[in-house]
Amino acid sequence: MHSSYDAVIVGAGQSGLAAAHHLRKRGLSTVVVESGPEPVGSWPHYYDSLTLFSPTKYSALPGLEFPGDPDHYPHRDEVVDYLRRYATTLDADIRTSQRVTDIDYDGQLFTAHTDTGQTYTAPRLIAATGGFAAPNIPHLPGQDGFAGNIVHASRYRSPADFAGRRVIVVGAGNSAVQIATELAETASVTLASRTPVKFVPQRPFGRDMHFWFTISGLDALPIGHLISEPPTAPVFDSGRYRAALAAEKPVAQTMFTHLEADTAIWPDATRSTVDTIILATGYRPNLAYLDSLGALDGTGKPLQHKGASTTHPGLGYLGLEWQRSLSSASLRGVGRDARRLVAHLATVV
Repeated sequence: MHSSYDAVIVGAGQSGLAAAHHLRKRGLSTVVVESGPEPVGSWPHYYDSLTLFSPTKYSALPGLEFPGDPDHYPHRDEVVDYLRRYATTLDADIRTSQRVTDIDYDGQLFTAHTDTGQTYTAPRLIAATGGFAAPNIPHLPGQDGFAGNIVHASRYRSPADFAGRRVIVVGAGNSAVQIATELAETASVTLASRTPVKFVPQRPFGRDMHFWFTISGLDALPIGHLISEPPTAPVFDSGRYRAALAAEKPVAQTMFTHLEADTAIWPDATRSTVDTIILATGYRPNLAYLDSLGALDGTGKPLQHKGASTTHPGLGYLGLEWQRSLSSASLRGVGRDARRLVAHLATVV
């Protein structure tokens, strides 16, 4: 079955929904194609205790406030509920349980092919599958002979699965520290990273850090194109995580040099027995369906400038880390990027 629109959006997470909002404001007929069963993106798949580091005041998409106390830090399930409600406010055609497998382009129109046999055609296509659906899984020295388990943080759900085990969490960002601290209550946990964890206060001078990001202009500063490799974000901390590391729950160590059987060897030659390694090593852009277009570089990253494709005039991207600013991949920032991208696509097509 074939359908035509003014715009096709691939992905119905926060990025795709924000794009649909701005496209419909311009009167452009829009279809949003989502591989999952509902328009909530990757949020239901994150670990059970995940809590945003931005309060509700700074966690909304355009056109709908996040409910509740403006200073409350929403839980994962609150975000899922919010996205469900946001999707119902959009006058867009949202198609779920359909995975886009590849895209054709004839010089004027993009045609999205799905695994259900449906095709969607439009002169504009927005790749809004973002940067949080394809785990980045580095190869660890000696892992082929490692007898324990190695999993990405995307598969972590709760401490109950690791009670009493010896665990190494690899990473220095918010997720790594949050998972390691939570696990340390029921397991023996080491937090391994190449550089020490960097903390920033959650509420300096009594105001959330995102307040200062906003009034300073830093949150929306368009410097993403100047950053070739996204840096590890500092850990926003009310004091809990710094205290946990000071109490060695978890123990923080410089990254191990290699693995051997059931053992991790550290830079000082000491050895630790390990049951499980959890890689909180981030994600890569989830854009394999664009491979045949020639729109990606050799590593799978999109050839783009501030979200606009540099290879195809009607193609755009949303939700990439540092796509335009430090907030590009967040609930608070993707609406700004979506508004600018939609304005651009409206003029080039």
